[in-house]
Amino acid sequence: MIERYTNPEMGNIWTLQHEFEVMLDVEIAACEAMAELGQIPMEAAKNIRAKAKFDLPRVKEIEKVTNHDIIAFLTNVAEYVGDDSKYIHKGLTSSDVKDTALGIMMKKSADLIIADIKKLREVLLRRADEHRHTPCIGRTHGIHAEPMTLGLKFALWYSELGRDLKRIENARENIAVGKLSGAVGTYSNIDPRIEELVCKKLGLTPVPLATQVVQRDRHAEYMTMLAITSSSLERFATEVRNWQRTDIREAEEYFSPGQKGSSAMPHKRNPITCERISGMARLVRGNALAALEDITLWHERDISHSSVERVILPDSTINVDYCLRKFTDIIDKLLVYPDAMMDNLNKTGGLIYSQRLMLAVVSKGVLREDAYKWVQRNAMKRWMAGEDFRTNIENDPDISKYLTKEEIDNCFDYKWFLRHIDMILSRFGI
Repeated sequence: MIERYTNPEMGNIWTLQHEFEVMLDVEIAACEAMAELGQIPMEAAKNIRAKAKFDLPRVKEIEKVTNHDIIAFLTNVAEYVGDDSKYIHKGLTSSDVKDTALGIMMKKSADLIIADIKKLREVLLRRADEHRHTPCIGRTHGIHAEPMTLGLKFALWYSELGRDLKRIENARENIAVGKLSGAVGTYSNIDPRIEELVCKKLGLTPVPLATQVVQRDRHAEYMTMLAITSSSLERFATEVRNWQRTDIREAEEYFSPGQKGSSAMPHKRNPITCERISGMARLVRGNALAALEDITLWHERDISHSSVERVILPDSTINVDYCLRKFTDIIDKLLVYPDAMMDNLNKTGGLIYSQRLMLAVVSKGVLREDAYKWVQRNAMKRWMAGEDFRTNIENDPDISKYLTKEEIDNCFDYKWFLRHIDMILSRFGI
């Protein structure tokens, strides 16, 4: 991921320096486990712990000859350790170290994303409470439907992110695994107890069975859950983008002092960050597809997944981390315009109360089909010719036969539609 969208804490997880540091932790832990079981000298394990290190430029230099990054890394470590290096990587294959280290790195990335989601949910909960009774129009198909509140929208997002959180937490559990079982997963040259001891020390769960690699359905699950979370963010960001449209303008991204919206038009205030989130979600969804393709490997493994993961795992986790943080800031500082919301709610001259009118007529014993027809014909006069909907309803002989003026007036009250808001929000502890 380019530096522009990389938060250092997440970006550092995926640096080559950190990856080799984690792999060195795996190698050292394996040596210490072997020493604990009496399979190598304890003094050798202590010496390895004290001396084992690497120099990244030197690793790259060696790799030019070996054309194998793990061997280059081990060669460089051996240069620091000396004779006891003969015990390093004993009975292991490259993927034992690589995949176990990857489990640690993916776990760390998941921890950051989980923390990001929780922070965004906190902000959404606060703003849902703040705007629990701020009326706005609900839209279906982009068309005015019935009144609701802005707080209800924020609570809906809070709820969706709760499901995203559970999905990421479950995926974290499934990728926080390690394996040290050799070339085809049979422990042919390593004691299975080594795997147990190393994984316990590193905070991982040993996989019950592997080939040369940890199976990639785990990684695909994590990537797919990131894509779903990213798509949630895109959905929320698209709503903000629509709010900010000039012809709606019910809310908008915070516009900081000195900020510019257009190089050509000084009046512009654009939802640029939400648009960025929408765009970046496309990348994560595409990467999830690549992760699904990685599930299929030849026999006990091939290397076709490796080059893909070097790109999609860092890029996707950095991407989602960035977008979660950005959207948290957007919601925290979102500019809300309740007067504009009320103006828009009243924009159709009462058409949004059509269902309540219809049901009021039905409650008098009229067939629903007839009541629908009577209300709709008056609604279409407003819709197509701009006639006053309320006046026409009051003067309609079929409707006025069943409803008094007072009963009609009661139907044109937006508060009726909001009477259960507090009950709904109480489900989320608001």
